Amino acid sequence: MLMISIQRKRTERLKRSGIAQIDKMDGFQFEHYLGHLFRSQGYKAEVTRAAGDFGADLILSKDKKRIVVQAKRYSKNVGLKAVQEVQSARAHYRANGAWVVTNSSFTAQAYELAKSNNVRLISRDELVEMLLQMKEKMMTSKKTNSNAKTSS
Repeated sequence: MLMISIQRKRTERLKRSGIAQIDKMDGFQFEHYLGHLFRSQGYKAEVTRAAGDFGADLILSKDKKRIVVQAKRYSKNVGLKAVQEVQSARAHYRANGAWVVTNSSFTAQAYELAKSNNVRLISRDELVEMLLQMKEKMMTSKKTNSNAKTSS
């Protein structure tokens, strides 16, 4: 009974997060959606051009930090090529940080290479948490705005 309850709660969280819509996006849509997600976290987010991006799909800036992001909307696990690409992009764009974000997970090789190169890997579970936080901020903002309008 407890397992069923836990599974129901997990399924509800996934529905609320919107991850199912992300799973249906193409790569271009995913990159732009991530730009929106990171802006909600206070980053300045720039989506790079589709071709010739030198391994970075987004460039984030915040608090004098520059982070390159490789976005991988996949149905399978992301391998070490994505880590290699974002590591090269970090040097090219003179960034302080390098992240790979996916709606899936990563291979053991990707985790190993990321660890030795100080690349942050954001997999499906962490992405879901970020999406839920963004939606919570949006709901709080809407409530605050509608309360301000009613009290005016």
